[in-house]
Amino acid sequence: MVDLSAPAIRARKACNGTDRLVMVTAYDAPSARIVDEAGVDLILVGDSVAMAVLGYDNTLQVTVDDMAHHVAAVARTKPTAHIVADLPWMSYHVSPSETVRNAARLIRCGAQSVKLEGGRKRLPMIECITAAEIPVMGHIGLTPQSTHVMGGFKVQGRTAEAARRLVQAAKSLTHAGCYAIVLEGVPVQVAELVTEAIEIPTIGIGAGPVCDGQVLVFHDLLGFEQQLNPKFVRRYAQLHHSAKEAVERFAGDVRSGVFPSEQESYQLPAEEAAELGVINP
Repeated sequence: MVDLSAPAIRARKACNGTDRLVMVTAYDAPSARIVDEAGVDLILVGDSVAMAVLGYDNTLQVTVDDMAHHVAAVARTKPTAHIVADLPWMSYHVSPSETVRNAARLIRCGAQSVKLEGGRKRLPMIECITAAEIPVMGHIGLTPQSTHVMGGFKVQGRTAEAARRLVQAAKSLTHAGCYAIVLEGVPVQVAELVTEAIEIPTIGIGAGPVCDGQVLVFHDLLGFEQQLNPKFVRRYAQLHHSAKEAVERFAGDVRSGVFPSEQESYQLPAEEAAELGVINP
């Protein structure tokens, strides 16, 4: 069995000849079973549950309670994949003690590590979490929890100076104890600079093919999501359309009376039917 502990994942650099890491989001038991059976390395219980499942416009509405609920649902499937839980907005921004308590709660729900967004200003919190023996995955570049500061979901690191800051941030997160870093929404050249500069794996989303792994949202790659169509998403199925057609067929069968059929219905034993004066079909 492949070792998917945080230390083992930390060593998974593509330049060393290892397979690139595969991470997919899951927010409930059915999706967790699907992605685990497909052989992914990491399941991210992301705060993207806000848009993918809960109907919000961004991730800022998600709470620790929400995350605990979804992490527990995924963990109950006992996947082989490593479970990463997002720390939601304002769960690691106030005090070190509150940050550690929130991280520990998600670990108790079944996560094996936590992920948080931000660069060097997050170092004290990362150090506190790792000091509590909880593995931490970093996340830099386009950080969705900072959407208001960034002015929306915009590609980051477009200037030489901004690229240098991202490289330095990645180095700082590595030194603080992160075992991997998500790189989101950055130019390919910047992702390459970051990936080459650090000894821990980078997992890209909208960061080109040079990272040590890739992550996509379950609902995006399967074509459930129709409202957003980011450039970096490749749809491997169109399940929204398939599901809609299936429900339309069901509705038609109900309205025409062909569902349920005799084979899909339960019958009384013949003697019981006779006693009641009814006839089985």
